[in-house]
Amino acid sequence: MEKVNIGNNPFLLPMPMVIVGSCMGERPNFMAVGWASRVNAKPAIMSVAIGLHATAGSILETGEYSINIPSVDLLRQTDLMGMVSGTDFDKSVLFDIFYGSLEKAPMIRQCPVTMECKLIQVVELPKDSLFIGEVKGVWSEERFLTGGSPDIEKVRPFCLTMPDNRYWSIGPAIGRAWHDGLELKGLLTAR
Repeated sequence: MEKVNIGNNPFLLPMPMVIVGSCMGERPNFMAVGWASRVNAKPAIMSVAIGLHATAGSILETGEYSINIPSVDLLRQTDLMGMVSGTDFDKSVLFDIFYGSLEKAPMIRQCPVTMECKLIQVVELPKDSLFIGEVKGVWSEERFLTGGSPDIEKVRPFCLTMPDNRYWSIGPAIGRAWHDGLELKGLLTAR
């Protein structure tokens, strides 16, 4: 099959949906974000890319933010977090909010997994800012864990695809990382 060039606007398929929390003054604020990723193992460091929004200004001002992983049950609330600005609406009224060790990183109790992050670096990009933060605490409940770690089947996160702008639930496991490719190792040529 011949490959065709489809342009220069790539998107990863899929992108995990999260809700980023920050404080605008004393008021908690939240924003839906599809561009989030872990970028370092030890210490655990997460990044989120955000454009010119109230949330970006709040993170710059406080140096703290949260990453909340919503379940499919919170799809509507998550979607709304990306459609209205915290400068115009108090979006925190939709959630039960709590704090961990950071005073300006509001977390959402209804989200199965939440993380509080301390900002360590901002990378200014042509249109967006990449906020890089060290994870200071991860919060969950026993009902979302298996063996002390978040269980994707219990958390039931969802993803975003672009440019079609659709949400997708997570399907069944299809393999084991750092395991299923071992049988192909014999096909490689050593250097």
